[in-house]
Amino acid sequence: MRSSRALPRAVARVTAPLLIAGLALTGCGGGGGDDEPSNDSAPASSPTPEEPDTWPLTGVELPPGESATKNHPVMVVKMDNTQASAPQVGLSHADMVVEELVEGGYTRLAAFFYSDIPGTVGPVRSMRASDIDIVTPARAEIVTSGAAQWTIDQLNDADVTFYQEGESGFFRDDERNAPYNLFADLAKTTKQAKGEAARPDDYLPFGDPAAFPGGQPATSITADFGAHNTEWAFEAGKYINRNSYAAQGDEFTADTIVVCMVKTTNAPYKDPSGASVPISHFNGKGKAMVFHNGTVVRGTWVKDAPDAPVRFETKAGPLSIPAGKTWIELVPSGGAVQPGSVTFQ
Repeated sequence: MRSSRALPRAVARVTAPLLIAGLALTGCGGGGGDDEPSNDSAPASSPTPEEPDTWPLTGVELPPGESATKNHPVMVVKMDNTQASAPQVGLSHADMVVEELVEGGYTRLAAFFYSDIPGTVGPVRSMRASDIDIVTPARAEIVTSGAAQWTIDQLNDADVTFYQEGESGFFRDDERNAPYNLFADLAKTTKQAKGEAARPDDYLPFGDPAAFPGGQPATSITADFGAHNTEWAFEAGKYINRNSYAAQGDEFTADTIVVCMVKTTNAPYKDPSGASVPISHFNGKGKAMVFHNGTVVRGTWVKDAPDAPVRFETKAGPLSIPAGKTWIELVPSGGAVQPGSVTFQ
């Protein structure tokens, strides 16, 4: 659910009662006393100041008087994450990124955009059934190249809206090789998604960064998915992706790295190369690690349904995620594929 500090605010108003003097009555034949209203009246109290609104994907406060309510949903761009995708475009504008396993031990990115809708993003690639658990908590809509028919059926059953090649904003870059040359002008694609103004619920249980408990030092992180590793270094208060495929100056710089170990199964079809297609289940519970400010806190992630918000628990109690930009690693814990791993020092 949305954080309490972002709930609608009620303005309290107090009206002081008006004190009126009684009318003094005299005996027969005499004059009556004058009515004299009292001068005692309490001034009305000032309205309670509104709490600042916060962005639903970062928890960051907006300037006073500004609102996080927009007339478009969260837009999730499925982005290639292999060397062939270089340079990726648009990642620096994302509020949050989820990295998920695809076939062959490689990964794909689900880049979340809400507070800042850029122009060109990509390369845009296909969806997976894993995306249902990833996007539905934010009621997000997906920008994709398409998907296998079985996957499309699953997303339709989950009421996930998606936009694919052939719709507004999609184009091919002739200077790149297919299938890594599909891009979208996200501003144009988002216009199709405009609707009634609303603010999505918070994706993570955001809290004050200063309240993060800290833990074991961890300034170098490697998330191993099999054929691909994602490497992070903590520098000057931020996490820098050391093997990013993003264009220079267009990288996603994270305030927090969240690792969720997830179970996997296989989809009932093969990809064109004949490889099995894994599904990561971001639903249920599993081990978690939260990296912030050069330290790591271990715990458990819990998600009660595909569209439910995720929460984090430690032996000390609930754990908030520091407000800011977050990169979520969905690392396989076993099942249909070999377990991945996360190492740090």
